[in-house]
Amino acid sequence: MSGIVLPTAKISAATKSPKNLIIFSKPKVGKTSLIAELPNCLIIDLESGSDYVDALKVKASSVDEIREIGKAIKDAGYPYEYVAVDTITALETMCVKEAEKLYMNTPMGKSTWLKKLPDKTWDPESAKFKYGTVLNLPNGQGYGYLRDAIVKIIEEIKKFAPKVILLGHVKDAMIEKAGAEVNSMDLDLTGKIKRIISSQSDAIGYLYRKGNQNILTFKTKDDVACGARPVHLRNQEIVVSEMEEGEFKTHWDRVYID
Repeated sequence: MSGIVLPTAKISAATKSPKNLIIFSKPKVGKTSLIAELPNCLIIDLESGSDYVDALKVKASSVDEIREIGKAIKDAGYPYEYVAVDTITALETMCVKEAEKLYMNTPMGKSTWLKKLPDKTWDPESAKFKYGTVLNLPNGQGYGYLRDAIVKIIEEIKKFAPKVILLGHVKDAMIEKAGAEVNSMDLDLTGKIKRIISSQSDAIGYLYRKGNQNILTFKTKDDVACGARPVHLRNQEIVVSEMEEGEFKTHWDRVYID
C-alpha cells in the first residue's frame, strides 16, 4: 500500500475514442460496407456478409477458427488497428458449443453426456448431449454457460487489436410507453448476454439510412437502446457515410478522433 500515490488533481482522459464499439442496424443498411472503409480494420466475417465488398477480411465458422485467426494475428505482430466481428449475433450462436464444453467440465455436466472413451474420459466433440443442447437444461441454467462462453471469446478478441467493433442485428421488442405498447429496437442478443456485452462497451450506436446518408446515432431514446461514454459521441447523431456524386464516402474520423 505504501507505493500508492493518490492524485491531487484531475487526471486527463487516457483516450477520446471508443476502444470497444457496438454498431447494430436493420439488415442491408450497410454495416459491412461501412466497416470495410475503416483503414487497417480486419473484418472477422461470421455470416459471409463481406462477399460483396473489398475489405481486409477473413471468414470463420466456429470459435476454434476465431482463435486460429487470433494466433495468426499474434504471429504477425498484431498488424491491425481495428478488428470487427460481423456479427455478434452469429457469434452468440457459435458459442453454444463452447457453452456445452464448459458445462461438460463440471461434475454435473459429465453425467449428462451419453458417450465415454475407453479410458473413461469424456469426448465433447462426438458425445451426444442428452438434452440436445445446453440451452435445454432445466431452469434455463444453460444460458449461464452461454454467457460465460461468449464473454470469454470476446475478451480474447479484444486482444487482437487496440480497438474492437462488434456488429449486430436489430431485434424488435415491445415496451410500454404512456400505457401503450410500442416497438423498441435493440441489439439482437439473448437476455443477460446483451446487458453484459453492452456494459463492457464504450459506445453503442444504431445505424440507419436517411436519404443518401448513413447516420450513426448514440442518442438514448425510448425506441432505440444506444449510448456512449466518449464525450464527442454522447447523445450525438453522426453522419458516418454518404453518397456524393456516385461516390461512397465515409467519415470515421468523426467517431475515432485520436
